[in-house]
Amino acid sequence: MTYKTFRIYYTPMSKNASNSSLATNKKAYHEYEILTEYEAGIELHGTEVKSIRAGKMNLKESVVKIMNNEVYLINCHVSPYEQGNIFNRDPLRSRKLLLHRKEINQLTGKVQEKGLTLVATKAYLKGRKIKIQVALARGKKLYDKRASIKEKDVNRELERDFKIKFK
Repeated sequence: MTYKTFRIYYTPMSKNASNSSLATNKKAYHEYEILTEYEAGIELHGTEVKSIRAGKMNLKESVVKIMNNEVYLINCHVSPYEQGNIFNRDPLRSRKLLLHRKEINQLTGKVQEKGLTLVATKAYLKGRKIKIQVALARGKKLYDKRASIKEKDVNRELERDFKIKFK
């Protein structure tokens, strides 16, 4: 009688962490009307990856720009890694986003239209890679912002009433 042996490979991430969010830009959803979203890779150095996985990334003031047919994430703050010593990079340096040439050409054409801009909305893990969600957006007017806040408040009130009614 023979027995088959199976190897079990240890993976450091749990199944729940495969699409976990590392940073979100809530301000972008308030300031802009999101039209389409793209998934982009990001060019990082070793200590930046460790710092982002630790949750020390801020997308609030970040902007996505297209320069020389390449897409860059500008003004995104990644805190220096505590154990990184001399290998740490500048926290506010520009980071290249990795998109297909066809997507970059589409975005270039759309951004040249009046009132459209690119905004980083979310950073998340996909498998073992860090991805950035880039959105093509149009700026909201002040009255649109007020309407979205009012709608959010009404929905919150309805949810609260619904919970109380069925408890």
